[in-house]
Amino acid sequence: MSVKKLFDISGRVAMITGGSRGLGLQMAEALGEMGCRLAITARKQGELDEAAAHLQKMGIEVLTVAADMSKFDAIPALVDAVLTKYGTIDILVNNAGATWGAPAEEHPLDAWNKVMNLNVTAMFVLSQYVGKRVMIPKKSGRIINISSVAGLAGGPPDMTTVAYSTSKAAALNFTRALASEWGKYNINVNAICPGFFPSRMSNGLLEVIGEAVVAATPLHRLGGEEDLKGTVVFLASDAARHITGQYIAVDGGACTAV
Repeated sequence: MSVKKLFDISGRVAMITGGSRGLGLQMAEALGEMGCRLAITARKQGELDEAAAHLQKMGIEVLTVAADMSKFDAIPALVDAVLTKYGTIDILVNNAGATWGAPAEEHPLDAWNKVMNLNVTAMFVLSQYVGKRVMIPKKSGRIINISSVAGLAGGPPDMTTVAYSTSKAAALNFTRALASEWGKYNINVNAICPGFFPSRMSNGLLEVIGEAVVAATPLHRLGGEEDLKGTVVFLASDAARHITGQYIAVDGGACTAV
């Protein structure tokens, strides 16, 4: 098989949670540009409509489904809507997430539960449902979980996001465990660990620690609008068919400098 063929994902169906903005939209652009038919989900239909218009201008076919991933009983209907439109799901990108900033000694329990429910439990419930409905029966699939470099280390002292960091570490071991169980079904499960990217979620934190982050990063920059695209395409493609249970840190080398 040629290298071009290994990277060919045209015609495949990719579902991206949290796909209306930020890193989710960046990855949707990449998969769509490579010929995937997209299904993106987020809580707010207005933001989904804006994202869909943007993607359609790029010539990308896209379905939008508004859903709150933390309401687990809504997940079957979400998946069913995608299957009604496309008939299958080849690539699942678990990107939806939340954070909460508070010192560990003051972190509210309800905020801890909110972060864990969306960042970990929703990822499990959606992956389980997509696996049972689609990927296990056809013995094929790619699951890409979006973790974070915050799941690899404790983070800077000013990053008081204990629930977020814990949830992203859990996402990594979920990736390993699911890859181990579902390898027999020819389902690859991998993770991406973004470093610091300017986004609605991170901008407040970057105002405080942004300069220090850049100074400590070997490439001396934050993540940009193009920096996740190649990684998600690689993990979605047959070029990564013998890779599972792994993570790729996209962080300008910050992890190597710790």
